[in-house]
Amino acid sequence: MKEPKINVGRNKGRRTLDAVEGFSTSIGEGAKLSGNIGGKGHTIILGAVEGDCDLDGTLVIGESGKWHGKLTAIRIVIAGEVEGEIWAKEKLEILSTARIKGMLKSKVLAIAEGAIHQGEVVMSNDVTRFNDKRDTSLS
Repeated sequence: MKEPKINVGRNKGRRTLDAVEGFSTSIGEGAKLSGNIGGKGHTIILGAVEGDCDLDGTLVIGESGKWHGKLTAIRIVIAGEVEGEIWAKEKLEILSTARIKGMLKSKVLAIAEGAIHQGEVVMSNDVTRFNDKRDTSLS
């Protein structure tokens, strides 16, 4: 079985996964679930889920993960495929391998080069802004 390529809890930086110490719920690669997921804690999806999510914690859709339905969580990181509305109450990170079809809603949104999104983006009035301190010159 292929190991997920997600770095969790290694560095204490700006990335959402830096603060995740472990997952209380996981759907493994190859597993399929029809139904809703809710509760507290962090959840990682490496298999396929059809249903809705209302999570008080961090939701991670790994590279092999597929979700069809509405996602709501405090923080969301997507590296796989999602079709449906996505609402991250604090921060939404979309990695380069992500394929998303649906509305995105979050205060903070980070999209990596290479990610694909089809749909609209809605951001609240109290958007958190920051100055990127990395060298972004193209020279």
